[in-house]
Amino acid sequence: EAGGAPDGAGSTWPGAGDDLLVRALAVARRELAPGAPGLRLQVASEVPIARGLGSSAAAVAAGLLLGAALAAEPVDPRRLLQLGVALEGHPDNVVPALCGGLCAAVPLAGRAPAVVRLPLAEELGWAVAWPPVPVATRRAREVLPAQVPFADAVENPRRLALLLEGLRTADPELLALGGEDRLHVRHRLPLVPGGERALRAARDAGAWLATVSGSGSALVAVGPRGRDEELAAALARELEGGVGRAVRPVLEPARARRDAG
Repeated sequence: EAGGAPDGAGSTWPGAGDDLLVRALAVARRELAPGAPGLRLQVASEVPIARGLGSSAAAVAAGLLLGAALAAEPVDPRRLLQLGVALEGHPDNVVPALCGGLCAAVPLAGRAPAVVRLPLAEELGWAVAWPPVPVATRRAREVLPAQVPFADAVENPRRLALLLEGLRTADPELLALGGEDRLHVRHRLPLVPGGERALRAARDAGAWLATVSGSGSALVAVGPRGRDEELAAALARELEGGVGRAVRPVLEPARARRDAG
């Protein structure tokens, strides 16, 4: 049993057949803890569903960690990463969900993904906001072109280098330049009502970087630490019925904790 959709998410908790936490737990029990007893789950999440904030990866990570906790022997973290990528279909969200912090990852056939953990400046402030309207991942992928101009394909990796250095050093100019995307934002931003105004408002409020979070409909802004509440309010103000929150990166690996009793 699962329940507890997050406040302001405006979406329904997935049914039993679609619940990725339950599916990941079943995979983990089969692969890591065969013969383990059944469980009764009560689940609550603060991650909005279908907003591009990694709710599916968080569910997969939680299910895998619960299953690993039932194993007779400690589970190699690389095995959890391998299972997580297989369930998610890509490493982009599930790797940082399991490892914590800022991660670059490449999937590898038949084994765990190659993962590099990258430094993240403590001086950065983070804000997210999302409207009541979700954007299904399938819809967000449908609006992307099948082909992109060669110049755009070349430009994005160039700017990624600036983005990563800006995240390491909290350099405003590098974050602004590195956050200019050529591949998906221009196509997905129109799916977010008020999205363009919200990004502009966040920049006016002092954000160094403001863009679409994942596939949307959430938006994310990065600026100086201490301004995160203001940035969240600026984003949410332009999204009709929007919810904004200041957030902090979790740098430590995720873990399942056994409470006494």
